[in-house]
Amino acid sequence: MSSTFHASRRGLIGGAAAMAGLGLLDHLPGSGAHAQGARSGTVKIAVLGLDTADPHRHTGSIAVQQVYVETLTSIADDGTVKPFLATSWEVSPDGRRYAFTIREGVRFHNGRLMTAEDVRANAVRVRDQVRGGWLSAPMKLVESLEAPDARTFVMTMKEPYGPLLNLLSELWIVAPESDGWAQTIRTPIGTGPFRFGRWTPNVSFHAPAFEQYWQAGLPRAEAVEFSLRDDSDLSLPLRAGDLHIARIGYDKLASVKADPNLEVQFMKDTTWWFWSFNNRSPRKPFDDLRVRRAVSHMLDKPAFMRFVAGDAGVVTNQMAAPGQFFWDQAMHEADVHARPNEARARALLAEAGVDPARTPCRIVSWQSTYPEIAVQAMRQLGFQVEHLALDDIGAQRRLGQYDWDLAPFASGPRADIFLRFIRLMSDGPNVGLWGGTRDAEFDALVKQAVAAVDLAERRRFYLAAWQRALDNYYTVVIGHAPEPIANRRAVTGYSPGFTWGQHRVDGGLAHAALGARS
Repeated sequence: MSSTFHASRRGLIGGAAAMAGLGLLDHLPGSGAHAQGARSGTVKIAVLGLDTADPHRHTGSIAVQQVYVETLTSIADDGTVKPFLATSWEVSPDGRRYAFTIREGVRFHNGRLMTAEDVRANAVRVRDQVRGGWLSAPMKLVESLEAPDARTFVMTMKEPYGPLLNLLSELWIVAPESDGWAQTIRTPIGTGPFRFGRWTPNVSFHAPAFEQYWQAGLPRAEAVEFSLRDDSDLSLPLRAGDLHIARIGYDKLASVKADPNLEVQFMKDTTWWFWSFNNRSPRKPFDDLRVRRAVSHMLDKPAFMRFVAGDAGVVTNQMAAPGQFFWDQAMHEADVHARPNEARARALLAEAGVDPARTPCRIVSWQSTYPEIAVQAMRQLGFQVEHLALDDIGAQRRLGQYDWDLAPFASGPRADIFLRFIRLMSDGPNVGLWGGTRDAEFDALVKQAVAAVDLAERRRFYLAAWQRALDNYYTVVIGHAPEPIANRRAVTGYSPGFTWGQHRVDGGLAHAALGARS
């Protein structure tokens, strides 16, 4: 007998829910359909940027684009997969055939009704035209894509692919008549609660409400406007009323909580911090495992996590947060870098014949404060540090040149643990942050994990892959914490979700409205 949608994710990467003991996740506002009424105001928000107008070619900008394009599945607040543009699905017993029932009455922003053929066209476009994207790995395993009728879309895989339903929460459905469809979409025509409006890169994005949206009573606001500026302290415009919703740093958390006009909520999954070595083209002596171990011994993980997340930070050595299904207690307890050890670091450098005073070390990072911890650790060891602190585009460009040695970064919540593992795969998306790893054995283990139908077996392969990453010091995980999101109390109906996406089946910006005070 085939399985249906309720037999999918089962909350296996429970994210920040597994960290509820921190007392940070008690505020989970309700959501749901709102009665039809007059829309109120423009909700102004600042969370993440927008790197492209083409939803299929993004490098992580789901926070913005999810308000104008939607997907077959949605990641709910608890991390489970729920129906969205698909109302249900059936999976064959061998885990290869997925048959989706497409929701009726959904219109694109040009007024045309969406059909299963539109869904198939999007899947074909991603399979045939997009290289190195989030869905590149599963699309290589597609055997056929069919739309036998207007309400049925069938996806058949060459082999079982465990994360597929979760990953389809990022297969954005765009009308094939969108401008630029054959190359790079310039004006996407989606089905979301807001339309693609005015986009000024690195400045702002304005999206007006879609009057024919399929969920009755939504959206509640007349428009949403995203600030895309790279502001280091978003609490200032939030307090001034220039923003209604914004991500905030933990260093601003106390002052934001003290403001009677603001409230703080937390994302349901975690952000994780790490530093990566250059794995694609390492410069000497950072190709020596002894040197990588020495550098890692200098990293004060507890101090780092206190700096970035206060009491909410949890130290670990894995991409999965403590308490999640794919996290391992024994591996965690075996972390030799859980505490700094400068004496051991210096002994390893001496063993490797490295004189830090005569050794340059180039560190690439975003323009954030936390990379300074890595910079100071390397300087304390005596390395001649050159620190390149760049904006997002500049950092990605420089990382891709592989002329650096160390890169301290962070990565946010994802719809499935696979979307973390894929970043270390040879053909993964945006691999520079993880040093451009090329390891055929690591790749093979991850592929075995996603092909495993049995969850325990999948976990075993993932852990074997991660152990290989640990042994080779590709990336050193520092720890996890849920991201705080603050909003003005005049905003009603809004709550952050499991990922950065600002529109989902059970909440987000479609439910947000402005009250009397804005």
